[in-house]
Amino acid sequence: MNDATDPGSSSAGPAPTVQVRIPTILRAYTGGATVVSASGATIGDVIGSLEAAHPGIRARVLDEQGSVRRFVNLYLDDDDIRFGLGLQTPVTTGATVSIIPAVAGG
Repeated sequence: MNDATDPGSSSAGPAPTVQVRIPTILRAYTGGATVVSASGATIGDVIGSLEAAHPGIRARVLDEQGSVRRFVNLYLDDDDIRFGLGLQTPVTTGATVSIIPAVAGG
């Protein structure tokens, strides 16, 4: 089978592996782990990888339409993905994805 027929495949090799920082409120899904590994070509793929390894976490990060929840921020290294390509933001091996609940105050 030719990899070019599969839109999710890449001739560049396996999907990048990243480290995902898990906030305290979501650590129940990761067995208490503060950092977990996930893989994927994009942030959206990484969230899918997280869900496969830690069921239930996706629903806490993404809403019913598949968008990042209003009070959740996702960073790729130091960049907020909302100001770029969102869930389509490409990732590279060794990058850090941080899930950060928004803090409200007044």
